Amino acid sequence: MDVEEAVHFPEHGFGEFPRKLPENCVEYLLFILDNKLEPRNVLPELEAVRKAAINLCDTVAKGYIWQRDSFQLRIERDQHLVYLRGVTDYGDSIEDEWLIVYILRELTRSFPSLWLRIFDGDGEFLLIEAANVLPKWLSPEIDNNRAWIHDGMLYIVPLAASSGKKIALSLAEAVRYIQSNPDDLVHSTFVEAEALYRLEKYPGQITDSIHNSLATIPRKLAYILHERPSTIAPAVEAFYLRNPTAMKPLASLSGNPHFPPQDLVTISVKFTKVLFAQLKSQRFAYPPIWSSIFEAAEKHSSTTESTQKALAHLEIGMKITSGFEMLATNADKRDNRLAREFSMLLEDMEEDGADVLPTNEDMEAWEDVHREDDESWLDINFNDFENELQGNRGSREGASNGFGDAAAQADLQKIVSRFEAFLNDEKAGVEGADMEDMDQDDDLEDEDEDEDEESEDEDKEVSFDEEQFSKLMKEMMGLPSIQSDEYEGGPGFSSKTTTGGIVQGEKEREEDEDEDIKQLAAQMEAELKGHGALKLDPRPQAPKGVIAGDDGSYKGKEKAILEYEAKEGEEEEGEEEESSDEEVDVDYNLAKNLLESFKSQAGMAGPAGNILGMMGLQLPRDEDEDEEEDG
Repeated sequence: MDVEEAVHFPEHGFGEFPRKLPENCVEYLLFILDNKLEPRNVLPELEAVRKAAINLCDTVAKGYIWQRDSFQLRIERDQHLVYLRGVTDYGDSIEDEWLIVYILRELTRSFPSLWLRIFDGDGEFLLIEAANVLPKWLSPEIDNNRAWIHDGMLYIVPLAASSGKKIALSLAEAVRYIQSNPDDLVHSTFVEAEALYRLEKYPGQITDSIHNSLATIPRKLAYILHERPSTIAPAVEAFYLRNPTAMKPLASLSGNPHFPPQDLVTISVKFTKVLFAQLKSQRFAYPPIWSSIFEAAEKHSSTTESTQKALAHLEIGMKITSGFEMLATNADKRDNRLAREFSMLLEDMEEDGADVLPTNEDMEAWEDVHREDDESWLDINFNDFENELQGNRGSREGASNGFGDAAAQADLQKIVSRFEAFLNDEKAGVEGADMEDMDQDDDLEDEDEDEDEESEDEDKEVSFDEEQFSKLMKEMMGLPSIQSDEYEGGPGFSSKTTTGGIVQGEKEREEDEDEDIKQLAAQMEAELKGHGALKLDPRPQAPKGVIAGDDGSYKGKEKAILEYEAKEGEEEEGEEEESSDEEVDVDYNLAKNLLESFKSQAGMAGPAGNILGMMGLQLPRDEDEDEEEDG
C-alpha cells in the first residue's frame, strides 16, 4: 500500500483525547516521538510500524477468532499530530482487549521511538488495574493521557506536565512533555507489574482461549465455516441477541431458509471459550423446520454414551445453523466486516450451486475435522471454589488440582490477597476512605485561592454529628426535640468542663433518652390496645351486644347494634386510656360489613371467617329463620 493511501485525514477532526468511547471498545494510538527524526520521515516510519503490527498480529494471533472487531491500524492526523490509530469493539470478550495490549507492547520493543497510548470505555484501564499501588497524586480526575507504554515498559507523565494545578492533561501537552522531558517520566516496577500482570499468561493464553466442538450441521454451512472460520462470531452474536424479525425464516415450515436441515454432516467447529459458552448456555427450542430431525433422533435414542453425544452434537449444530440463518437476514447491512464477508460468500455459493460443496472425502482431509475438546471448564465445583478462597487447595485426599486453570487460580488468589490487604489496613478507620488527597471539582477552578484552600480543608475530614442525627430521628419518631442545653448537660455546660462533668452530662442525657423512649412505648401500647391489636387471648370472645346475641346466635344482632349506638355517645364522653380487660370500641360500619361478609359465606370458608379466626373470634353459623323452622 502506498504511504499516502494509508493516511486518513478526517474532515472535522476527532477532537480532544480521550473521547468518550462506546461501551466495550478499546482505542489505541501509536506515536513516533524522536526529536532527531525529520517531520517528512514520520509518515514512512509510521507505515513501517503499521505493517509490522499487522504481521505480528497475523503471527501471534493466527487462527484467533475475534469477538466483534479485529485488530486494525491506520494513519491519521489530528491537532497537528500524525499517528497510528485503531479502535476495536471487543464485545463480551475481555481477552480481545488484552491480546491487543500484548501485541502493541511487543511492538514497542521493536521500535525504540514508538510510544503507545491505550484506553477503553472505562478510561485509563491500565491505571485502574494498578489502582492499589498508584501514587496519591494520581486520581481519576487527572489521569487522562498520563499512561504510556514505551520499549515494553509503562511510564506515567508526572503532575508537572499539566498547564495548571491538578488538572487533566491534554494529548498535545503529553506528547510535547514526552518529547522534551523523557527522563522525567515516572516508571515504577510495582505499578507496571500490577497494570500488566494479565499479560504474563500470553502468548499461551491465545491457544488456551480456543475451544473445538463437534456439531451436526448442513453441508453448505460446513463449507462456509471451513472457508471463513471467524464468521462463527457474528453468527453466535446473532443467535443470542435474536429478535422475532430475524427468526421469521425459522418460524414456519413454509419458509425458504438458506440452510435447511438437509444433507447433515458432523464436523469440528472452532470457537473461543466465550462464544461457546454463549451458545451452549442458551435455552432454545428447536424451530419447526428441525422438528422432524429431532423427533427421529429422539425416537431411536438410547441411554448409551454415543447416542447422547450424537444428540448433543445435533443440538449444538441446530443452534449454530439457526444463528447463521438469523445472520443471513441482514448480514449485508450489519456494521461488521465478518458479517459482510459471510454475506458475499453465501451469495457466491448460492450462485455456484452444489458444485462448490465439499464431499465426505474432502472433509476428512480438513485439519482437526473430528476434534472435540473437553467441556469440563464450563462446570464449577463450588467446594473447590470455597477451598481456593480459604487456601485449602490440595489439603483433602483426592481433591482436584484447584479451581479452574492456572490463570483463573492466579486471578482468584490476587483478588483474595487484595481483599485481605484492605481488611488488614491499619490506617483505615471507621470514617471510611481517606479523602485528604481527592481533587476538587474542576468547576471551582475560577474561585479565589483562599476559598479553594478553605473548601479543600473542609473536605479533608468527613464529620458526623451524632447529636443532630439523634435529634432528627426523634423528630421522625414523634418525640419532642431536646434542646441543645439538654444535650450539653444544661446551661453553662461547655466542652472545657472537667471529666466528671462530662460523665455526669452523659448520664443525664442517657436518662432523658430512656425516659423519652418509655413515654413513646407507653403511647404506642395505649394506641395498639385501643385498636385491639394487643389482645392475645386465644379464647373466642366477641364485642358485647354487637357480635353475638345472648343466646349465642345472630338473631339479636340488629338490637345489639342499636344498643351499641346508644352507648357510643356515652363512651366518647368518658373516653380514657383503657386497660386490656375493658370492652373494645368497634366501628359500626366495619362490624356490619364483617357480619354481612361472614353471612354470605354460608358456613363455608371465606375471607371474613379467616380474618376473624386470625383475631381469635370463632363465630357460629348464621342460619336463616326459615332453615331453623324447617329443622
